[in-house]
Formats: sequence, structure tokens, C-alpha cells
Amino acid sequence: MLESGCKALKEGVLEKRSDGLLQLWKKKRCILTEEGLLLVPPKQPQPGPPAAEPPAAKIKELHFSHMKTVDCVERKGKYVYFTVVMAEGKEIDFRGPQEQGWNAEITLQLVQYKNRQAILAVKSTRQKQQHLVHQHPGHRLRSASNSA
Repeated sequence: MLESGCKALKEGVLEKRSDGLLQLWKKKRCILTEEGLLLVPPKQPQPGPPAAEPPAAKIKELHFSHMKTVDCVERKGKYVYFTVVMAEGKEIDFRGPQEQGWNAEITLQLVQYKNRQAILAVKSTRQKQQHLVHQHPGHRLRSASNSA
């Protein structure tokens, strides 16, 4: 997403529940953009020259086009727990410090993304209708007044 010119709206660390049997919480560096959420493994201190960004294969992208909702927000102690529900039904659990408001930021960006997509769909439909009218100027679309 960042390669495509989307700027980072929020960056920080969240913990993601692993899919394994033990369901451990693993820290992920998260980057929120207008297109979705990037999950990057935390930088590991390694001897030698400073390491570059992790390879793209290690970066997981949760694109808003595949995201359904942010759900199950619960506050316990210093953490807020929330679930990102993907379109195919997969649920991904996160937790982060309450004061950082990740769940609200992700929800807000998801709603804005879906609104932009809906506006584009309406514009596209209108353009197609106008194109049809210009292609067939003698044919009028039926309206409620002349079909009665």
C-alpha cells in the first residue's frame, strides 16, 4: 500500500492473536492507510549493519476491500480488545493500549473507504446510463409517468 503512494495515517504496535493452538499474542508493527492495515513483524535487533525493512513476504496486508467490520470491542485493564472480521468470515483478534484508539481509527478508515467505493459505484452507473442515452438518442428510458 505504501508503495502505491498511500500515506501512513497511524503507526504503532498492536498485538495480534496467533492462529496456532496456543493462541499467543504476538507484537506487530501496524501501519494504517486509506486502503487498509499493514502488519509488519517488529524489528529484531541484529548484530551488524542496520537491517532494512522486512521482505514483502513477511508483511501482511489487510485491505479494506476484504474487510467486513471491526467488532467485539472490549476494554480490560490497560488493553482494548477487538476483532477484525474479513469478508470471507475469518476473524483476526487484536489488542492494544486503550489510549491509542486503534479500533476507532480502523473503523473510521474502513467506513471512509466503503463510502468512497459507494460513490465511485454510483458515478460509474450514472456514466454508463449517460453513455447509453448518448448512444441511442431516439430511445428514451421509460419513466413512471409514461408507463401509467
